Amino acid sequence: MSLSQSLRLVVVAALALVSAPSMLDAQPGAFGGGYGPPLVVVPPPREFATSDEHYKHLLALARGGTKHTLASVPRWDGLWVTAGNTHMNSFINPPGFKGSVRAGVLTAPYEKAYRERWRQQQELGEVQYDRLTHCEPPGYPRWLLEPYSHEFINLPHESYLINDFGPGIRRVYIGQEHKNVYGTHSWYGDTIGFWNGSALVTNTKYLLPADFTRWSPMTSNQFESVETWQLKRYPGDVERLEVQVTFYDRHAFVKPVNAVYAFRRAKELESAGHRVQHWECETSNNDVFEKGTTTSRLPGEAGFKDARGTTLFPDLPGQSRDPIYNTTLPGGKEQK
Repeated sequence: MSLSQSLRLVVVAALALVSAPSMLDAQPGAFGGGYGPPLVVVPPPREFATSDEHYKHLLALARGGTKHTLASVPRWDGLWVTAGNTHMNSFINPPGFKGSVRAGVLTAPYEKAYRERWRQQQELGEVQYDRLTHCEPPGYPRWLLEPYSHEFINLPHESYLINDFGPGIRRVYIGQEHKNVYGTHSWYGDTIGFWNGSALVTNTKYLLPADFTRWSPMTSNQFESVETWQLKRYPGDVERLEVQVTFYDRHAFVKPVNAVYAFRRAKELESAGHRVQHWECETSNNDVFEKGTTTSRLPGEAGFKDARGTTLFPDLPGQSRDPIYNTTLPGGKEQK
């Protein structure tokens, strides 16, 4: 990642550690776990063959869904960060990163690939390759656990689920059917939904193959999901946005996989005055895959790429890249 991204990551991580000290002992992959009571998976009323069948069943139970107005639609204003998840419980036997891959959850080819990924994590402390090093978006389902600031904007006919990393924006089309007018898949697919009172139920399809995160299983182009989003409040002024989700993938899973993800209000970021900024990646990505592993080129090293490029007018005032760190553009002059 770029230098500015690295600095920002350190700040966000430090704030998260201050506000949630128990996260270090949380389930691996939880990203913020330990905030509030333990997360509990609520499976669907029965096992469904497809996400379509699952979604239509929930829609029927909700009698077509709640028709909200701008005044009544649930509000999830402000900044949010991840507050844990249970997805690793589906794939790894305890305890945490010392556990073993659960047999029979993934299909044979996907289990074989995951066992190799897990071997690298166990023996080397990291996997040898992560898609993000090529500037690929996190995609879905990885979007659900990316540990950066999130915003959730609900309108009567559409909801915007935003992760600032990427950035990754999911649009939920309320009360509509799936559309795929281009006949292609994409990083965040097509998401439709309906409201059941204060709960938002969604169905996502047409996704590019991706993964849950770098140390979790891969997904295929048949990956789909049904989610139920609801704001929960607990004693001790704990407020948590919880996402009960069932994942479907006929290539990767023996049967559907259930998990729960959570977000909490990022009060420490709001108090610090944090504002979401654009993340540069493609033109400044300095992560490379060479000699069988991922590494990063740092400022001053050969091959390092600066997102600003160069300047034809180095004598103009204010041309340093950043007046705080006083880094210069190629061909430029250091300026105070």
